[in-house]
Amino acid sequence: MISTVFSAALPMGESLAVQRNRITGMRKTGPRIALVTGMHGNELVGQYVTYELTRRLTKDLQNLSGVVDIYPALNPLGLSMRSHGVPQFDIDLDRTFPGNPDGNLTEALAAAILADISGSTACIIVQSSDEFVQEISQARVDEKNTQVLVRLASLLNLRLVWVQRPTSSLRSTLAHTLNKQGTPSLVIKMGSDMRQAENESAWFVEGILRLLSELHAWSGPTIALPDPKVSGGNDIITLLAEEPGLFLPRAECGTTIRRGQTIGLVVDPLEGVVRQELKAPSPGLLFALRTYPVVYPGSLIARVLED
Repeated sequence: MISTVFSAALPMGESLAVQRNRITGMRKTGPRIALVTGMHGNELVGQYVTYELTRRLTKDLQNLSGVVDIYPALNPLGLSMRSHGVPQFDIDLDRTFPGNPDGNLTEALAAAILADISGSTACIIVQSSDEFVQEISQARVDEKNTQVLVRLASLLNLRLVWVQRPTSSLRSTLAHTLNKQGTPSLVIKMGSDMRQAENESAWFVEGILRLLSELHAWSGPTIALPDPKVSGGNDIITLLAEEPGLFLPRAECGTTIRRGQTIGLVVDPLEGVVRQELKAPSPGLLFALRTYPVVYPGSLIARVLED
């Protein structure tokens, strides 16, 4: 059943509406799971996930117990204009929680979203990496809820679970706010913005069904991939550009690399020389790699999970 979570009038006779598709199983008793996408308008990977999960659930509704709430577009204006933040306000919606029902449009929107999701058995928030970097499928989880969130994330057919300490900027996110209120929530990242990661998304949908099965909400078939690697961050190496120039990748994201292997080159188009050769300091999994070619000193090039 499709319903409107939040609506507001806009200039020029237009309107903003955030909608939710509530899929209720043939057996109505059971958990309530929330799947959230479209927080940022330039991150499109979640659109395929919501399509495929909705298709799978409605096709075999007799296998579902409880409720799955699907929010395809928390930031519909951003999706329409391919904008990371909320257009006209230039605000990152995922930095405005818990919001304020009596505040401006983005604050009222955040408050309505939070109220609608709160109390769910679990909330899964799907995002892409930014326009500069490609990442493998991974969960970012709050270290204060490690035991519960790692267990949930390990069922989702991801390749990595990254346990992170919440920084000041993350304390105003939807996931942190829900976790603080007692609703287990985790952030899924994969691919890069404005692009689909159809293969990883398809496995992720199978993982959501696997999670529902673990919660006794799905009696249909499931497919399980090997357990993901779990990292607390101490074994993650970040490689940055030291010189300005053009980045040329020499490895593929998601592959296992050896110590000393060349990950990429920073070249100078003007003088025709290599300014920097970035080599893997340790063997491991190359789980994030720059895709945007122009770099400056300090630009993120890659992240490696040490083997």
